[in-house]
Amino acid sequence: MAENGSGSDDVKATFREIYRRLKAELLGDPAFDFTDESRQWIDRMLDYNVPGGKLNRGISVVDSYKLLKEENQLSEDEVFHACALGWCIEWLQAYFLVLDDIMDNSHTRRGQLCWFRVPKVGLIAANDGIILRNHIPRILKRHFKGKPYYVDLLDLFNEVEFQTASGQMLDLITTHEGEKDLSKYTLPVYRRIVQYKTAYYSFYLPVACALLMSGENLDNFVDVKNILVEMGTYFQVQDDYLDCFGDSDFIGKIGTDIEDYKCSWLVVQALEHANESQKELLYVNYGKSDPACVAKVKSLYKDLNLENVFSEYESTSYAKLISSIEAQPSKAVQEVLKSFLHKIYKRQK
Repeated sequence: MAENGSGSDDVKATFREIYRRLKAELLGDPAFDFTDESRQWIDRMLDYNVPGGKLNRGISVVDSYKLLKEENQLSEDEVFHACALGWCIEWLQAYFLVLDDIMDNSHTRRGQLCWFRVPKVGLIAANDGIILRNHIPRILKRHFKGKPYYVDLLDLFNEVEFQTASGQMLDLITTHEGEKDLSKYTLPVYRRIVQYKTAYYSFYLPVACALLMSGENLDNFVDVKNILVEMGTYFQVQDDYLDCFGDSDFIGKIGTDIEDYKCSWLVVQALEHANESQKELLYVNYGKSDPACVAKVKSLYKDLNLENVFSEYESTSYAKLISSIEAQPSKAVQEVLKSFLHKIYKRQK
């Protein structure tokens, strides 16, 4: 998600400070008798994998809670708890990415080697992923056990983790190595993968955490969940579009969806708009790492005018989201949803 505007530097600094506190607590966790070597391992593993991203998911918990409380100033205690929940989401993200990189046999992540490719790490990374996942309930137990919403928090993280892992399964079995079959790549399949793999944990989870902290019952916010999942889908469509048409220098990474045979929004749209000979060209060239094949696919996307198809999709989605948001009875909830939407609308990276 795109960066926030004013005041975000202060929030980010506070947020990072709280990471250091949570890490120190985990390194002294009484449930495990640490040796110097194991403590150093976890320390390095956490620093390598948890705080390196843009931190938008985590910071969104703080931003959303502020808007729901309709106050500019939160108490120190409230800031800490909102940040701690934000970090639980960043830990969840780190856990997914460490394992995802092994599954995809990836090379780099966030401008550095994937954790499992670091010398002397290798497949120890699989266990590190499990440890990252187990840190979440450790943080929740230490800081939220006395709260009336503690059980709901545990339940929420378990639910969203299950949805994300199920989305990952859909993605993996749809793009199965050795069974390359573009006919599987349809819009309903694409939407399901994106909804489960990305939208729940990236968009719904931060707001759900803020709602629970505000004393709300999540059962009353099904509409809000649906809006956020729709927003997450729109975010992923943008991501797929930028992977091919974005400025890689500006985005900070080079897109490889075509080479990786990804079930991307662009290939799904291309299959819907293409005639038989264009489909044949896609079948022959999609998923090959040869730059000439990639160029043919990109040139077909241009011939099919997918840039226009995307900008139509973008404006229709935006209009639909705004009208769903404005139908929400709570003004504070409307503000939260609009702040999410404005961070991502027409983003370039």
